[in-house]
Amino acid sequence: MTAMLQASNLHAQYGPTRVLHGIDFEVRQGGITTILGANGAGKTTALRAVCGMVRAQGEVRLAGERIDGKTTETIVRLGVAHVPDGRGTFLNLTVEENLRLGAYTRRDRAQVQADFDRMYGYFPRLRERLRQQAGTLSGGEQQMLAVSRALMLRPRLLLLDEPSFGLAPLVVQELFEILAAINKAEGTSMLLVEQNASLALKLADHAYLLETGRVVISGTAESIRDDESVRRSYLGY
Repeated sequence: MTAMLQASNLHAQYGPTRVLHGIDFEVRQGGITTILGANGAGKTTALRAVCGMVRAQGEVRLAGERIDGKTTETIVRLGVAHVPDGRGTFLNLTVEENLRLGAYTRRDRAQVQADFDRMYGYFPRLRERLRQQAGTLSGGEQQMLAVSRALMLRPRLLLLDEPSFGLAPLVVQELFEILAAINKAEGTSMLLVEQNASLALKLADHAYLLETGRVVISGTAESIRDDESVRRSYLGY
Protein backbone atom coordinates (compact mmCIF):
# COMPACT_ATOMS: atom_id res chain seq x y z
CA MET A 1 0.00 0.00 0.00
CA THR A 2 1.37 3.41 -0.96
CA ALA A 3 1.85 6.21 1.54
CA MET A 4 -0.51 9.17 1.73
CA LEU A 5 1.85 10.93 4.14
CA GLN A 6 5.56 10.46 4.76
CA ALA A 7 7.60 12.47 7.24
CA SER A 8 11.38 11.98 7.24
CA ASN A 9 13.91 13.37 9.72
CA LEU A 10 11.30 15.83 10.96
CA HIS A 11 12.48 18.43 13.47
CA ALA A 12 10.29 21.13 14.99
CA GLN A 13 10.73 23.86 17.53
CA TYR A 14 9.09 26.81 19.28
CA GLY A 15 11.61 29.62 19.41
CA PRO A 16 14.87 28.12 20.70
CA THR A 17 13.12 25.07 22.19
CA ARG A 18 13.45 21.95 20.03
CA VAL A 19 10.44 19.64 20.43
CA LEU A 20 10.86 17.03 17.67
CA HIS A 21 14.27 15.47 17.07
CA GLY A 22 14.34 13.94 13.61
CA ILE A 23 11.32 11.64 13.67
CA ASP A 24 10.04 9.47 10.81
CA PHE A 25 6.43 8.34 10.38
CA GLU A 26 3.91 7.65 7.65
CA VAL A 27 0.21 7.17 6.99
CA ARG A 28 -0.70 4.62 4.37
CA GLN A 29 -3.25 5.56 1.73
CA GLY A 30 -6.65 4.76 3.21
CA GLY A 31 -5.05 3.87 6.54
CA ILE A 32 -5.16 5.21 10.07
CA THR A 33 -1.94 5.93 11.95
CA THR A 34 -1.87 6.96 15.59
CA ILE A 35 0.86 8.85 17.44
CA LEU A 36 0.92 8.06 21.16
CA GLY A 37 2.91 9.33 24.10
CA ALA A 38 2.76 11.25 27.34
CA ASN A 39 1.96 14.93 27.61
CA GLY A 40 4.87 16.94 26.24
CA ALA A 41 6.15 14.10 24.04
CA GLY A 42 5.62 16.14 20.85
CA LYS A 43 2.43 14.61 19.50
CA THR A 44 0.56 17.84 18.80
CA THR A 45 3.72 19.42 17.41
CA ALA A 46 4.00 16.56 14.90
CA LEU A 47 0.55 17.40 13.52
CA ARG A 48 1.36 21.11 13.43
CA ALA A 49 4.61 20.41 11.61
CA VAL A 50 2.76 18.43 8.94
CA CYS A 51 0.42 21.33 8.18
CA GLY A 52 2.98 24.12 8.39
CA MET A 53 1.88 25.64 11.68
CA VAL A 54 5.23 25.47 13.47
CA ARG A 55 8.87 26.05 12.52
CA ALA A 56 10.11 22.73 11.17
CA GLN A 57 12.89 21.10 9.18
CA GLY A 58 12.87 17.80 7.38
CA GLU A 59 10.90 16.30 4.54
CA VAL A 60 7.12 15.89 4.47
CA ARG A 61 5.40 14.35 1.44
CA LEU A 62 1.69 14.15 0.67
CA ALA A 63 0.98 11.44 -1.90
CA GLY A 64 4.59 11.77 -3.03
CA GLU A 65 4.58 15.58 -3.33
CA ARG A 66 6.75 17.58 -0.94
CA ILE A 67 4.70 19.93 1.22
CA ASP A 68 7.33 20.98 3.76
CA GLY A 69 7.92 24.70 3.50
CA LYS A 70 4.48 25.39 2.02
CA THR A 71 2.00 27.65 3.77
CA THR A 72 -0.79 26.17 5.86
CA GLU A 73 -3.39 27.47 3.41
CA THR A 74 -1.62 25.77 0.51
CA ILE A 75 -1.46 22.50 2.43
CA VAL A 76 -5.19 22.74 3.16
CA ARG A 77 -5.90 23.27 -0.53
CA LEU A 78 -3.86 20.15 -1.30
CA GLY A 79 -6.31 18.15 0.82
CA VAL A 80 -5.11 18.15 4.44
CA ALA A 81 -7.75 18.94 7.08
CA HIS A 82 -6.87 19.52 10.73
CA VAL A 83 -9.13 19.03 13.76
CA PRO A 84 -7.10 20.79 16.48
CA ASP A 85 -7.07 20.10 20.18
CA GLY A 86 -9.75 22.18 21.86
CA ARG A 87 -12.00 21.59 18.81
CA GLY A 88 -11.52 25.04 17.27
CA THR A 89 -15.15 25.61 16.33
CA PHE A 90 -16.33 29.18 15.69
CA LEU A 91 -18.51 29.56 18.76
CA ASN A 92 -20.50 32.59 17.58
CA LEU A 93 -21.41 30.99 14.25
CA THR A 94 -24.17 28.47 13.69
CA VAL A 95 -23.62 24.81 12.93
CA GLU A 96 -24.42 25.43 9.27
CA GLU A 97 -22.05 28.41 9.06
CA ASN A 98 -19.23 26.36 10.60
CA LEU A 99 -19.77 23.63 8.01
CA ARG A 100 -19.78 26.12 5.14
CA LEU A 101 -16.44 27.46 6.35
CA GLY A 102 -15.05 23.94 6.11
CA ALA A 103 -15.82 23.93 2.39
CA TYR A 104 -14.55 27.43 1.63
CA THR A 105 -11.76 26.25 -0.69
CA ARG A 106 -14.10 24.11 -2.81
CA ARG A 107 -15.70 25.15 -6.09
CA ASP A 108 -18.05 22.18 -6.63
CA ARG A 109 -21.06 23.87 -5.03
CA ALA A 110 -23.57 21.17 -5.94
CA GLN A 111 -21.43 18.52 -4.30
CA VAL A 112 -20.91 20.75 -1.25
CA GLN A 113 -24.67 20.80 -0.71
CA ALA A 114 -24.76 17.03 -0.98
CA ASP A 115 -21.99 16.82 1.60
CA PHE A 116 -24.18 18.61 4.13
CA ASP A 117 -26.53 15.64 3.97
CA ARG A 118 -23.55 13.30 4.19
CA MET A 119 -22.39 14.97 7.42
CA TYR A 120 -25.90 14.89 8.88
CA GLY A 121 -26.01 11.19 8.06
CA TYR A 122 -22.90 10.60 10.17
CA PHE A 123 -23.92 13.09 12.88
CA PRO A 124 -27.74 13.39 13.00
CA ARG A 125 -27.64 15.67 16.03
CA LEU A 126 -26.01 18.37 13.93
CA ARG A 127 -29.04 18.47 11.63
CA GLU A 128 -31.24 19.02 14.68
CA ARG A 129 -29.03 21.98 15.70
CA LEU A 130 -28.50 23.45 12.24
CA ARG A 131 -29.37 27.05 13.24
CA GLN A 132 -27.89 26.83 16.72
CA GLN A 133 -24.73 28.69 17.71
CA ALA A 134 -21.79 26.34 18.09
CA GLY A 135 -21.00 27.79 21.51
CA THR A 136 -24.29 26.46 22.88
CA LEU A 137 -23.58 22.85 21.85
CA SER A 138 -22.38 20.20 24.27
CA GLY A 139 -18.72 19.22 24.21
CA GLY A 140 -19.48 16.08 22.26
CA GLU A 141 -21.58 17.96 19.72
CA GLN A 142 -18.82 20.54 19.28
CA GLN A 143 -16.31 17.77 18.58
CA MET A 144 -18.68 16.20 16.04
CA LEU A 145 -19.03 19.63 14.41
CA ALA A 146 -15.24 20.07 14.32
CA VAL A 147 -14.81 16.69 12.60
CA SER A 148 -17.67 17.41 10.18
CA ARG A 149 -16.26 20.82 9.30
CA ALA A 150 -12.91 19.21 8.46
CA LEU A 151 -14.60 16.53 6.35
CA MET A 152 -16.45 19.22 4.35
CA LEU A 153 -13.07 19.90 2.74
CA ARG A 154 -13.22 16.38 1.27
CA PRO A 155 -9.66 15.86 2.54
CA ARG A 156 -7.25 13.21 1.41
CA LEU A 157 -5.72 13.31 4.91
CA LEU A 158 -7.51 14.09 8.18
CA LEU A 159 -5.39 15.15 11.18
CA LEU A 160 -7.10 14.59 14.54
CA ASP A 161 -5.64 16.02 17.75
CA GLU A 162 -7.03 14.47 20.96
CA PRO A 163 -10.62 14.02 19.70
CA SER A 164 -11.65 12.24 22.93
CA PHE A 165 -10.47 14.99 25.27
CA GLY A 166 -13.07 16.09 27.79
CA LEU A 167 -15.82 13.87 26.41
CA ALA A 168 -17.97 11.30 28.19
CA PRO A 169 -17.00 7.67 27.47
CA LEU A 170 -20.19 6.90 25.53
CA VAL A 171 -19.69 9.97 23.33
CA VAL A 172 -16.07 8.98 22.71
CA GLN A 173 -17.13 5.47 21.71
CA GLU A 174 -19.72 6.86 19.30
CA LEU A 175 -17.24 9.30 17.77
CA PHE A 176 -14.59 6.64 17.19
CA GLU A 177 -17.14 4.30 15.62
CA ILE A 178 -18.08 7.08 13.19
CA LEU A 179 -14.42 7.74 12.37
CA ALA A 180 -13.97 4.04 11.61
CA ALA A 181 -17.06 4.08 9.39
CA ILE A 182 -15.83 7.16 7.49
CA ASN A 183 -12.43 5.57 6.94
CA LYS A 184 -13.98 2.35 5.69
CA ALA A 185 -16.65 3.93 3.47
CA GLU A 186 -14.64 6.80 2.01
CA GLY A 187 -11.03 5.70 2.34
CA THR A 188 -10.03 8.92 4.11
CA SER A 189 -6.50 8.58 5.48
CA MET A 190 -6.17 9.68 9.11
CA LEU A 191 -3.36 10.69 11.45
CA LEU A 192 -4.59 10.51 15.03
CA VAL A 193 -3.00 11.94 18.16
CA GLU A 194 -4.73 10.53 21.21
CA GLN A 195 -4.22 10.11 24.95
CA ASN A 196 -6.62 7.17 25.10
CA ALA A 197 -4.09 4.66 23.82
CA SER A 198 -6.37 1.65 24.10
CA LEU A 199 -9.06 3.23 21.94
CA ALA A 200 -6.56 4.65 19.45
CA LEU A 201 -4.90 1.26 18.95
CA LYS A 202 -8.27 -0.32 18.22
CA LEU A 203 -9.00 2.26 15.53
CA ALA A 204 -5.56 2.52 13.91
CA ASP A 205 -3.58 0.09 11.77
CA HIS A 206 -0.14 1.58 12.59
CA ALA A 207 1.22 3.32 15.67
CA TYR A 208 4.22 5.36 16.74
CA LEU A 209 5.19 6.00 20.37
CA LEU A 210 6.92 9.30 21.07
CA GLU A 211 9.05 10.06 24.09
CA THR A 212 10.55 13.57 24.44
CA GLY A 213 10.33 14.21 20.72
CA ARG A 214 11.75 10.90 19.51
CA VAL A 215 10.12 7.74 18.17
CA VAL A 216 10.87 4.95 20.63
CA ILE A 217 8.61 2.24 19.20
CA SER A 218 6.71 1.82 15.95
CA GLY A 219 4.80 -0.99 14.33
CA THR A 220 1.35 -2.29 13.61
CA ALA A 221 -1.27 -1.17 16.09
CA GLU A 222 -2.09 -4.81 16.77
CA SER A 223 1.50 -5.71 17.69
CA ILE A 224 1.80 -2.76 20.06
CA ARG A 225 -1.62 -3.41 21.57
CA ASP A 226 -0.69 -7.04 22.23
CA ASP A 227 2.75 -6.32 23.74
CA GLU A 228 2.15 -6.22 27.47
CA SER A 229 5.58 -4.78 28.29
CA VAL A 230 5.04 -1.88 25.88
CA ARG A 231 1.61 -1.20 27.28
CA ARG A 232 2.87 -1.17 30.87
CA SER A 233 6.01 0.85 30.18
CA TYR A 234 4.66 3.45 27.77
CA LEU A 235 0.87 3.38 27.68
CA GLY A 236 -0.09 2.90 31.30
CA TYR A 237 -2.70 0.18 30.94
